[in-house]
Amino acid sequence: MGKAFAAFGISVIFMVCILCVRSVAGNGSGGGAAATFFSKLASSGSVSRDSIVCLNRKGNCAFPKKLQCPLECPQRKPKDEKAKACFADCGPKCETSCKYRVRGCNGYGSICYDPRFVGGDGVMFYFHGARDDNFCLVSDTNLHINAHMIGTRPPGRKRDFTWLQTLGILFSSHRLTVGATSNVPAWDDAVDHLNFSLDGRAFVIPETHVAVWSSPDGAVTIERTARRNSAIVRLKDTAEISVRVVPITPHEDRVHNYQLPLDDCFAHLDLRFDFLDLSDIVDGVLGQTYRPDFVNPVKKGVPMPIMGGEDRYRTSSLLSTDCRSCTAFGSHRINNNNNQGAALKMPASACSGNFGTQGGIVCRK
Repeated sequence: MGKAFAAFGISVIFMVCILCVRSVAGNGSGGGAAATFFSKLASSGSVSRDSIVCLNRKGNCAFPKKLQCPLECPQRKPKDEKAKACFADCGPKCETSCKYRVRGCNGYGSICYDPRFVGGDGVMFYFHGARDDNFCLVSDTNLHINAHMIGTRPPGRKRDFTWLQTLGILFSSHRLTVGATSNVPAWDDAVDHLNFSLDGRAFVIPETHVAVWSSPDGAVTIERTARRNSAIVRLKDTAEISVRVVPITPHEDRVHNYQLPLDDCFAHLDLRFDFLDLSDIVDGVLGQTYRPDFVNPVKKGVPMPIMGGEDRYRTSSLLSTDCRSCTAFGSHRINNNNNQGAALKMPASACSGNFGTQGGIVCRK
């Protein structure tokens, strides 16, 4: 009777589970983490520690393996937004750990600064692009991500200083944009500079670090990881994108000689990508580094290894898929078991319009 009641209790909990996440780190020399696919259970114990049951079908962390959050970080969404939160790894490690919800810039799939990439292969490089232009970051059969660049060119320089301001994402018949506010005269931490739109309509997410927004069909979920200027964008069964808006500080301006105008702190995005379902033909400035056959051409051992490809990855607008190397998006995918997947069908207007785990890489300019 007791066992039957316990089994019934677990079933009820799963019926009312409030979150389901799967995350896979990129391919790379650093090693990809196994899938994290879990359902959050109700808190338990005198200290209100969250428990997580992994839904994997195989492995040492297969269902109904239950993981409890550590005492050091007992909750997945702590009341203190600056406190470490509980994260679950349902792969071979089969454990929970404590991490900050606002992701750093030194892991696989990160894009920060002006702009510095860490690819899926673990190699750090810079991609210059051009100010007021758009470039493809990822192009795959069911996902396309562009970025709009802002920048400046002081007198005497041969190229622009550039930063990523806005993401344009085509996914599951949706057009999602995630961006930083343009022309911010002076940075104020008390003001939110994150902007969102879905299918041409802007929307606002409440300024609380536990706020969550979802599209009506559940394909897109956005969760704030701080009250302002930081969030995680989840594209169902496809990707997670950590987004943070940051300014160019006076110190950075002085050290790098950006010579920014006094009326614009160039608010831009720091990003961290975790991809769940990339194909072998994925492309894009970042996406290409996740291909199993990719050989990184950047020079090793230099302070600023540069990745070329502006001509191959430039798009005509933020939500266009017309770059020279954007051939994968919307095409059929041949899976490893030789079964052909269905092509992604996007609305005709989608291209006409004018976002895992820690790596061990630390790079500094």
